[in-house]
Amino acid sequence: MYKFEVYKDKAGEYRFRFKASNGQNMFSSEGYSAKASALAAIESIKKNAPAANIDDQTTATV
Repeated sequence: MYKFEVYKDKAGEYRFRFKASNGQNMFSSEGYSAKASALAAIESIKKNAPAANIDDQTTATV
């Protein structure tokens, strides 16, 4: 099951990581000074990610 994990880093900032069902980290966040900010970022991703576009910057432009 996919999940978000919220944790505190060594600097005391709140971060989250998104884990796949096999336990592998898929991505992690920047640091937030407040836990509420990290949780708000998670909610934003959950709400807005289905509409996210893919910006493939590896495609050559001529």
